[in-house]
Amino acid sequence: MAEPVAPAQGILLGRVRHPDFAYPLVVTVHDGEVFDITSRRAPTVRDVCEQADPAAHVASARDRPIGSLATIVGHSHQRNRQPGTPYLLAPVDLQAVKAAGVTFVVSLLERVIEEQARGDPAKAKALRGDLTRLIGDDLAKLVPGSDAAMEVKAALIRRGVWSQYLEVGIGPDPEIFTKGQPMSQVGYGAEVGVLASSKWNNPEPEVVVIAASGGRVVGATLGNDVNLRDIEGRSALLLGKAKDNNASGAMGPFIRLFDGDFGLDDVKAIELTLTVEGEDGFSLMGSSSMKRISRPPEALVAAACGEHHQYPDGFALYLGTMFAPVDDRDRDGEGFTHHIGDIVRVSCPELGLLQNRVQAAHLCPPWTYGTRALMADLAAARMI
Repeated sequence: MAEPVAPAQGILLGRVRHPDFAYPLVVTVHDGEVFDITSRRAPTVRDVCEQADPAAHVASARDRPIGSLATIVGHSHQRNRQPGTPYLLAPVDLQAVKAAGVTFVVSLLERVIEEQARGDPAKAKALRGDLTRLIGDDLAKLVPGSDAAMEVKAALIRRGVWSQYLEVGIGPDPEIFTKGQPMSQVGYGAEVGVLASSKWNNPEPEVVVIAASGGRVVGATLGNDVNLRDIEGRSALLLGKAKDNNASGAMGPFIRLFDGDFGLDDVKAIELTLTVEGEDGFSLMGSSSMKRISRPPEALVAAACGEHHQYPDGFALYLGTMFAPVDDRDRDGEGFTHHIGDIVRVSCPELGLLQNRVQAAHLCPPWTYGTRALMADLAAARMI
């Protein structure tokens, strides 16, 4: 049985490109039907998120039906798109697109242990013993910026293994970077892009929280923060080249808005599942548990937005992942990397399913519809 694209419950908010309208439609879903709820009061997803109660606004805003969810989902797959058929877009529009890096200390420290030990089990055991004496048996208990974290930092420096990634992983300040420009992310069914020059890359299954202009978190969606490991690995100063390319980030299928049945505590309990299916017959499964995130989502949101930095149109924030694939694909010892044609699925019951196909970034459809075009189309339709 196919995994459902939309969650079984919740108040959903999304965007659809429809042939009868110049501008993208703001939509919701009721009983398997997609409804256009675009209005002068809220002509963009950003405007919905700025409402005093976005969930209540959407729940009461049933307007014209535009088709069944199943039909629109079918049209959303890049290879199935035909002129004159509606399809899903990423569910954000004017929001800034931000991302938090190195937010799962468990996987980070284990990678450091493995790197330092260089395949020697005795060295790995000794280093892990040092860390255990400092913070106990559960690395997930290490609070970034705490006295215990600073002791771990000192111990790692003494061993010569400190790095800038460890600094943002367990130091006082998280890594918050710009993933892409507003409207640059692709949605369900679209191709996701990797640079043709990258030979080592992977998906990053993540929860993305959606914040209004004041920093209030109003909902969450799924994300794939495509990662070019070889390019970023050469230098952290190449982060922009590694992270911000054509179709290099996917979100969707919908934002699930916070209401009485779903909120930030539920986000903190999400267990993400990832699958990759290649045309070569290769398959990969992984997971990422929000229960093991080292910095709570509200702390990451506060680091991104506050008196020090404002976002008048709100922002979407990728929260990071604990997933780091090590399965060999092409040759022993070389680990995992994408092949063109890979089908990537990120899912959880609370937020649904995000599915995309991997393509070279320069072969993905170019991003041509930006903020200026959206404002012009909404103005021409007298929506603003």
